[in-house]
Amino acid sequence: MSFREYASYDGLGLAELVAKGEITASELVEEAIARIERHNPVLNAVIHKTYETARKVAGDPPAGGRAGLFQGVPFLLKDILGDCKGVPSTSACRFFTGLTAPFDSELVVRYKRAGFIPLGKTNAPELGILPTTEPLLYGPSRNPWNTLHSTGGSSGGSAAAVAAGIVPIAHANDGGGSIRIPAACCGLVGLKPTRARNPLGPMFGDLMDGLVCEHVVTRTVRDSAAVLDCTAGPDVGDPYWAPPPERPYLEEVSRDPGRLRIAYWPRTFRGEPIHPDCAAGAKQAAEICADLGHQVEEAAPAVGIERIDQALMVLFAANCMANIDTVALLTGRKPSPEFFEPLTWALYERGREVSGARYQTSVGVLQLESRRIAAFFEEYDAWISPTLGEPPARLGVIDPTEADLDRGMARVLAYVPYTYVFNATGQPAISLPLHQSADGLPIGVHLVGRFGDEGLLFRLAAQLEKACPWIGRRPPVWD
Repeated sequence: MSFREYASYDGLGLAELVAKGEITASELVEEAIARIERHNPVLNAVIHKTYETARKVAGDPPAGGRAGLFQGVPFLLKDILGDCKGVPSTSACRFFTGLTAPFDSELVVRYKRAGFIPLGKTNAPELGILPTTEPLLYGPSRNPWNTLHSTGGSSGGSAAAVAAGIVPIAHANDGGGSIRIPAACCGLVGLKPTRARNPLGPMFGDLMDGLVCEHVVTRTVRDSAAVLDCTAGPDVGDPYWAPPPERPYLEEVSRDPGRLRIAYWPRTFRGEPIHPDCAAGAKQAAEICADLGHQVEEAAPAVGIERIDQALMVLFAANCMANIDTVALLTGRKPSPEFFEPLTWALYERGREVSGARYQTSVGVLQLESRRIAAFFEEYDAWISPTLGEPPARLGVIDPTEADLDRGMARVLAYVPYTYVFNATGQPAISLPLHQSADGLPIGVHLVGRFGDEGLLFRLAAQLEKACPWIGRRPPVWD
């Protein structure tokens, strides 16, 4: 049977149809598989397929008749941290090929408990390093809005699949913007939750000293909120966890945010201008907020951006080295340049130069800067900026074969001047598809809230979604 309206529903909408008996989980899975087979030759979003396992799960009723909130909804896992027993887990890196997950991660356990049915793994840049999904191992993912352009990264394959209507929701993670960047590039909702809101166990307590967060990319605000209700909360043995929410996140979506004090900033943290389309998106969002009755003014947190950049480079390099050396220890393989993209190898070698004292000093710098930024959010409820410094880049502009690390990273920082700061602070931040460029590419708007307060972000995001709806926008590669 063909379900022609499949892609017009969000995840909660599809789950409601299953709950009412209007369609079966098996029919949804077949629809999603058909769309992967139709679009993947163009998009290159899905790199590992688990169709037969998905078909088996879809055909089995939930144990004890207990249906999850997303029972029967097709889903995709990112090929970084989306560990699913028996499925390859390569991080798009030749050095990691042949590795499979020995068990489900705790997050994947929670996704399955919620009723999601994974169909496979999605493409990502090598080790999640770059803000574009163009790994040499699997080839580039392509943006459904214009296939000459990047999907963003590192959750680019997931974003391409959701934007094209293949699945309504897909797994993503974010160590410097890797949920929000592809959401901005592909016209989606992308929330980076508060640090430690979702678990990283059982393999990890935290990653990169708390920079990495797990969640999803979606087409609607309510789906993002509902998924977080299904996954949030500490795992046994977690070293720390986020403050518990006041109420379910899905309830926040329908609540009035009240009159908020909001700051917006259309330039970089250094005060430099950005692409006019991105600046216009932030300004438009600020104007909508003012029309909705919020107090809006132009302001930005006092950020020591050079210190943050230097400290984060130390953490990124050292953790890249540690990641590779851990796999070397487990497999007996010896790291050497032929297994890696040149930029990755340059980052690995930089990591070998980092002393323990320098690493700890860098963590301390980020903690001090986080306190300064937190003080800004004592005065303001939310902060608005563009998500990116320019519209979605053309493929090839950000080059993984660049061997000069400083030159390569300078291009990256020009492209993504905002997102990584809030990985350092641990605050929740969300990208919304509120604007489009002059040539029709998505432009994301970045909203940041106080530590632990995703609820406020969901209330404000839902209000903006209602005031400036995006759900009817469809890319050329769709359905």
